[in-house]
Amino acid sequence: MLIAFNKPMNVLSQFTSEGGWPALDGFGLPKGVYAAGRLDRDSEGLLLLTDDGGLQARISSPKFKKPKVYYALVEGVPDTQALDKLAKGVRLKDGQTAPCAVEARPTPDWIWDRDPPVRVRKSITDTWVKLTLSEGKNRQVRRMCAAVGFPVIRLVRWSIGPHDLRDLPPGQWREVVGV
Repeated sequence: MLIAFNKPMNVLSQFTSEGGWPALDGFGLPKGVYAAGRLDRDSEGLLLLTDDGGLQARISSPKFKKPKVYYALVEGVPDTQALDKLAKGVRLKDGQTAPCAVEARPTPDWIWDRDPPVRVRKSITDTWVKLTLSEGKNRQVRRMCAAVGFPVIRLVRWSIGPHDLRDLPPGQWREVVGV
């Protein structure tokens, strides 16, 4: 079984609450499924869950290089130079990131209002950036964007491989077919 879940912000990618934060056990997910990979508490979007250990490894292991698409709302307006640096890979404390596809985008037409809302600052413009990664270092998108001078203020994972959030509201899940 493979489940696509749209993880809301401030929900843990595990089945037990910790530190007062809600967890996956509050969303009526089938028994016996586990997250294939994770999203940080302050990130939103697609989380795949499965009851198949082999499938879990194929989805989450970096050696299978499943493309993951993220939309990051960043402070400021990244110029061509910043986007090129992101695309070529950025040196982080734990090593160089792999090259990735990156582009500034208008606000996605599918994006939902966040709870709590993103803090709006009139003096700072923000921009959506779409990144397609083939690896998954800890907090990678946030660290990459910060390294080129554009801190992330909202992060949504849209897809993993062929699976995406299409028509899946936050806090909802559906069973999907295929890897």
